[in-house]
Amino acid sequence: MVDPNQEPKAEPAFGLHLSTGGGSSAAALSGAAVATIESRTSAARTFGDKLFAGSARAFAILTLLLLGGIMVSLTVASWPSIQAFGIGFLFSTDWNPPMEQFGALIPVYGTLVTSAIALLIAVPVSFGIALFLTELSPTWLRRPLGTAIELLAAIPSIVYGMWGLLVFVPIFADYVQPFLQATLGNVPVIGALFAGPPLGIGLLCAGIILAIMIIPYIASVMRDVFEVTPPMLKESAYGVGCTTWEVMWGVVLPYTKTGVIGGVMLGLGRALGETMAVTFVIGNTNFLSSPSLFDPGNSITSALANEFAEADPGLHASSLMELGLILFVITMIVLVVSKLLLRQLAKGEGAKS
Repeated sequence: MVDPNQEPKAEPAFGLHLSTGGGSSAAALSGAAVATIESRTSAARTFGDKLFAGSARAFAILTLLLLGGIMVSLTVASWPSIQAFGIGFLFSTDWNPPMEQFGALIPVYGTLVTSAIALLIAVPVSFGIALFLTELSPTWLRRPLGTAIELLAAIPSIVYGMWGLLVFVPIFADYVQPFLQATLGNVPVIGALFAGPPLGIGLLCAGIILAIMIIPYIASVMRDVFEVTPPMLKESAYGVGCTTWEVMWGVVLPYTKTGVIGGVMLGLGRALGETMAVTFVIGNTNFLSSPSLFDPGNSITSALANEFAEADPGLHASSLMELGLILFVITMIVLVVSKLLLRQLAKGEGAKS
């Protein structure tokens, strides 16, 4: 019998053990679920990283394959010309399709001269535009002026060529070339570059048109890289009494030299490969009678544009393909030189520091 006065015994902590055991089981299950989710997330991230790395690597390899394919195809197509003329193709001024005599000196000379003229004009002008937009321009003028410069880059090259032939060439022949003959033409050394009749069309005219075309590209890139210069650097230079020119030349340009050279190389690439605008105003003649920049000439791109559609199969078409291969090699040399220049500048900074 149970004594009613006896205190009931404490229940064994069975429920507590169950409760505790249930909490431990729940915690263990929760931890296992979290671990499973984390492992799945980690696996998904690992897969995504591998997929991204593989895609980037595949695109890089594809780019190299395309580059190699272009070079191989140009070499194969120009092989008959390479076999027929050899290295003399680069130094010959002959271009006579009926006699199957071809040389690349005049087109290569025209390409290099017009591109050099374009850079000599475009780089200082582009630097001045970028300097004005980043340091001197009123705030209300920066956006519309920058937009106008970018719109110039969007104009098709054939429009520049038509404008150059119909508008610029008459003005250039009537006013600019006579002025250059009367001034620079009398200088002993460089006077030969400005001799001859003022025809309007020619190497100098083509170089100026190319300069007008590449100024928006170089100026836009220079403006963008100038704007990423830390304001503290410029304010510190201004604080010690530097002028705007000293700040740009001694602070901004050294800090942004990589982007500036990249912009110049972008403009040079556009100048080397421009076709229609040059074809309109260069004169398209295969004669090299004097060093005058007033003389009509030819370039690689204009020669290809004028003759490729009507070239007979054989040496003529093969010679044109070899011109394309030479232009490809010139572009590669320009890029390699720019990379070596940047590396040399980086070494120079390391030596100074």
